[in-house]
Amino acid sequence: MTIILTNDDGIDAPGIKALMQAIDNEGIIVAPHVQHSGCGHRVTTSRPLQLQCRSPQEYVVDGTHADCTRIALTQVAEDVAWVFSGINAGGNLGIDVYMSGTVAAVREAAIHGVPGIAISHWIKKPLVIDWDRATRWTANVIEKLCNHPLPANSFWNVNLPHLTPDAAEPDIVFCQQSIDPLKVGYRVEQDLYYYQGEYAQRPRSPNTDVDVCFSGNIAVTQITL
Repeated sequence: MTIILTNDDGIDAPGIKALMQAIDNEGIIVAPHVQHSGCGHRVTTSRPLQLQCRSPQEYVVDGTHADCTRIALTQVAEDVAWVFSGINAGGNLGIDVYMSGTVAAVREAAIHGVPGIAISHWIKKPLVIDWDRATRWTANVIEKLCNHPLPANSFWNVNLPHLTPDAAEPDIVFCQQSIDPLKVGYRVEQDLYYYQGEYAQRPRSPNTDVDVCFSGNIAVTQITL
């Protein structure tokens, strides 16, 4: 049984290397050659895709994260057990799942009947991600979710908290996905509109993934197609 790893940050991002370490280097990476963050479930159908083999465990695609999942399931591997996406450098909480490439990669897997886990790490500025700690947390949550019932046509969305080095270890909390919108604002200069959004200021409805993650725990939501 094969495990496919992908992301939307690009094949050379530290998050996908941490994800590979979390599963003891037992997966096959099929990832985009450049970053495609925030472009949702975009796929490429108007031009050919190039697939390059870097090693028996590492393939790069000149397409999106969803393209990578499609290529992985149909051209790279057979008998795929799971598709894991991440570890994304930045949260994918609540309604972010509609914009997130990290989430779209496993949504594409679920469309084809393959279970998946999308894993993201919220960034609480000015803290910097500790990838060793993220790897440890990810290994724990993957072990738990791979042994937890998952209905057909569903996948897991996981968000790791951003904690100070001396903080206690987080709990894994199953919770509901927030549907509260992130406040949208723009700074206007003549005819130019600069997006301004404070991620940490988004609404925190109790017991939702936003609230759980911002409170210092690992938020796990089950998402159904």
